[in-house]
Amino acid sequence: MIVKLDKVTKTYKNGVKALDELSYEVREGEIFGLLGPNGSGKTTSINCLLSLLNYDSGSIEIFGEPMTPERYDIKAKIGVVPQNIAVFNELTVYENIDYFCGLYVKDKEKRKQLVNEAIDFVSLNNYTNFYPKKLSGGLLRRLNIACGISHKPKLIILDEPTVAVDPQTRNKILEGIVKLNELGATIIYTSHYMEEVEKICDYIVILDKGKVISHGTKEKLKNSITLGETIEVKLLTNKDNLLEKVKNIPNVLECTLHDDLLVVRSGKGETNIPNILRILSEENIKYGTIYSSQPTLNDVFLEITGKKLRD
Repeated sequence: MIVKLDKVTKTYKNGVKALDELSYEVREGEIFGLLGPNGSGKTTSINCLLSLLNYDSGSIEIFGEPMTPERYDIKAKIGVVPQNIAVFNELTVYENIDYFCGLYVKDKEKRKQLVNEAIDFVSLNNYTNFYPKKLSGGLLRRLNIACGISHKPKLIILDEPTVAVDPQTRNKILEGIVKLNELGATIIYTSHYMEEVEKICDYIVILDKGKVISHGTKEKLKNSITLGETIEVKLLTNKDNLLEKVKNIPNVLECTLHDDLLVVRSGKGETNIPNILRILSEENIKYGTIYSSQPTLNDVFLEITGKKLRD
């Protein structure tokens, strides 16, 4: 086991209990997704994990050893890519990566090799002499990642690494994360983009109010919720009583109509497409495309944590 949190509790001075006997484990070689709404305890969990925060009770082990603020030997094996860009504006791309790599690697020749490998990995070869203020948002994200991984850590923590980047950059970053994992790194990944987590994570933990409220593979999580199928029908005509009739179909959980799009969410079991088509025919309602989909990780997240906005 690479990471083990056992009944970790953290209460802030204002009385807010950020972590409530939180326990989870990260296995070697996996991409571990850590999810939760705002205020769920993700960031506090990571800060306690890195010994950046003291916690009230419980224990944390990394690489099978107790983690404390003085365990620099453990910290040298960890790479952190924070959500906020954490580079020096006074240093060039190359100098930034060299600085962060130098925190762990003192040998100049070895460090030079690692820095160049990190630059190659994030495709910043044409920008080594640029200062951060001259870089686009996507290039800054890639620089942020290079600074965190240049010393070849065994455990990499990535906190929202694709925030506010274009689709091409996001895809490049996700490919890089998978590549890092294939090269042997264990990865803890946090994100509010459920499709990213669904795409790359092997195991997922969902937090809320400082506790684990669900965990498992994406397949297990999808099977754990009540939603079984979502059907979308493009209507060409409509009648006022349509929604009431569709809501009375057996196993329908929710039915909405926005403009000309009918959305029907059903529980697990046989598809409700024939029943919907029967009602449309009986009501002489014309329709265009019909689309059926199975639950996504986003559906899991909303059903488990609720649909209300969080601060």
